[in-house]
Amino acid sequence: MKKIASSLHARIHQWIDAFGFRLNSSRSNKKKSIITRHYFFQTFNFFEKIDTKHPEKVEFLCFDTYGETIKVRSLLDLQSAFFENISQLK
Repeated sequence: MKKIASSLHARIHQWIDAFGFRLNSSRSNKKKSIITRHYFFQTFNFFEKIDTKHPEKVEFLCFDTYGETIKVRSLLDLQSAFFENISQLK
């Protein structure tokens, strides 16, 4: 599972770097040892939550066009939510 999680993290970061996402903010909670990063591209936002005690347990969270949260389990989840969001722009 550790290898799958790290490979998902690498694939997502490769894709967001290629697409031009920007880091909007980064916050750390020292009590809980968690870093939360907020990325955006035009109207699409998503969050990366990193547990510094267990860096292999990275979580990604994004939102669909209706504002519902989507827990990202694969790069395809993130890409489909992104392209659905971008297609709604007029």
